[in-house]
Amino acid sequence: MTASRHASFDRAYPDVSQPGVAGSGGFARYEVDARFYDEMFRQDGTLRGVSRRLGTALSRASPEDLAQLQEGVARRFIHEGITFTVIGADEASEQIIPIDCVPRLLTADEWDHIDRGLRQRLTALNLFLRDIYHDGRSLRDGIVPPDLVLGCPQYRVEMRGLQVPNDIYVSVCGTDVVRTHAGFAVLEDNLRVPSGVSYMLACRVAMKQAFPRLYRAHNVREIARYPEQLYATLASLGSWAGTPRVAVLSPGRYNSAYYEHAFLAGEMGADLVEGRDLVVHDGIVYARTVTGLRRIDVIYRRVDDDFLDPVTFRSDSLLGVPGLFHAYRAGNVVIANAPGTGVADDKAVYAYVPDLIRYFLDEEPILANVETHLCRTREGLAYTLDNLERLVVKEVGGSGGYGMLVGPHSTAAERDRYAARLRSHPDNFISQPVLDLSRAMCFVEGNLEPRHVDVRPFVLRGRSDTWIAPGGLCRVALRRGGLVVNSSQGGGCKDLWVLRDGQVPD
Repeated sequence: MTASRHASFDRAYPDVSQPGVAGSGGFARYEVDARFYDEMFRQDGTLRGVSRRLGTALSRASPEDLAQLQEGVARRFIHEGITFTVIGADEASEQIIPIDCVPRLLTADEWDHIDRGLRQRLTALNLFLRDIYHDGRSLRDGIVPPDLVLGCPQYRVEMRGLQVPNDIYVSVCGTDVVRTHAGFAVLEDNLRVPSGVSYMLACRVAMKQAFPRLYRAHNVREIARYPEQLYATLASLGSWAGTPRVAVLSPGRYNSAYYEHAFLAGEMGADLVEGRDLVVHDGIVYARTVTGLRRIDVIYRRVDDDFLDPVTFRSDSLLGVPGLFHAYRAGNVVIANAPGTGVADDKAVYAYVPDLIRYFLDEEPILANVETHLCRTREGLAYTLDNLERLVVKEVGGSGGYGMLVGPHSTAAERDRYAARLRSHPDNFISQPVLDLSRAMCFVEGNLEPRHVDVRPFVLRGRSDTWIAPGGLCRVALRRGGLVVNSSQGGGCKDLWVLRDGQVPD
């Protein structure tokens, strides 16, 4: 039997006339902390309206029921081989990503706010990318410092003047969104090769099996169409006489996200290829197959710019395809996302995104930015050095939670070493306040306890439409008191249930 058949709280729709309260009954170990927005409870410990049905069910579950539920969803991840790579001091290891069995819930209105903000943001970022590789108006007008853009390691001079199909530089975007008492805000944009959508889909499958009745009772919006929409988005980027042939270009099975590359290729019916599987002849890209060469029209690349083409970029790359950029420049193949998009998700450029929205769209940002101090400026560096013990400091091109300093969780010696790095290369760092990230209920070590969360929604921008999966990869800092949600830093994931209009349980 599956865990859901044993779990008594999912056998019938629970009565919510006497919902659970934090700190009592089944929530005896759950503490509501006024410093943090709690996704499940109000400050007085009563369940929020959106959470009453789920919370009541959980409060009545036995520890054995919850343990079986957690074991069931974790077992599915193990059987599916849903892994990520942790890079240690001496070696990298492959691990099963931890999944938590308690979903996070958002109302239709909350999701609509996020959805509108993400559409606005991606529209402005695509316009910004077109501008910096063509007219450069935003640089001349002082919206963004020219040296910040032109000196960014992700800026590709090879893209200057190149006509990108439909001016869509970013077709696939994963933007990290957090919530505090002040509301939702964007923590960072991921515009190069954003990962995690396979975990989002796997979480949903596991939870639908674990909570079949509660899932139906909540009337959750579906996300299963993502692979179909991804293919439609990629196919819309060019003009084709017939059905375009799409390939997912992967660095190979040793890449931390290889599971996702294989999963998406399989779901889309696309070719899963490595650089050695492709060849460019007369400006056309072909895949080597057992029956001969087959033309490739669209490449969904999961390889960084530097390694795409050893002729144009890094000559020592063994992951790319010689001549690929020439074929791209000639318009014979579409690459998504376009090379050079990384300049727009640089953590220093991030600080200017609200101004870019105002400049290109003449609108106020719907989603706020996090206060950001640029160490490249004298004032930003001085402020950061003076306040290291209470700031988060990040490398402008960093990812995965590596290379960060979380001031309140650091030692004096660690701060001293980091300060030396800041003074040596200030342009490489930004700092932000330690956010009071919202907390959601998790089942940890046999107890229901709060943990900090964020969410990475996935946005698809095609020729004429933008589609956002109504959900996202909800990441969890599973360590008690931890703030870093990245799986590579001990984080996990949970399902995000976005309810349809009017579906807020009383």
